[in-house]
Amino acid sequence: MGRVLPASEEPPPAQECEFDVDDLLQAARYGELEEVKLVAPLLPQNSHNEQGCTALHMASANGHLSIVKYLIERGENVNACNAENNTPLHWAALNGQVQVVEELIASGASASALNRYDRTPVDEALSRGKQEVVNAIAILTAAASMDDTSIQEEIN
Repeated sequence: MGRVLPASEEPPPAQECEFDVDDLLQAARYGELEEVKLVAPLLPQNSHNEQGCTALHMASANGHLSIVKYLIERGENVNACNAENNTPLHWAALNGQVQVVEELIASGASASALNRYDRTPVDEALSRGKQEVVNAIAILTAAASMDDTSIQEEIN
């Protein structure tokens, strides 16, 4: 039978373990939802690395929809910009992550955001031949525009 540790030798509780933003970003990048759920609450909201990338950037770029949904539910900024002014939507569009693109736009991500090179998420999708993403953004932004018009008509 193992020995009992004196109180001074007990392992620290999980809340006292040190995690940093790189742990969170790596978990988001590789689709490790349970690790994201463990680490995210221990770090400040919208934590980012030196390049300004958040966990939402990483999960979006790699198509991890469950992590994207979790981070959005936690209140992560869907329009967070990294050092190149790319948003999570830019990265999802660039990589052809249609479901993530749909989730981000439904959650308020701006399809007209410009990065450092004056490119929108649609521009990034077009540059990589991601026509399905271009179509999804067009449909979703047109629907949102129609909703805004309907609301304005009802107000007047």
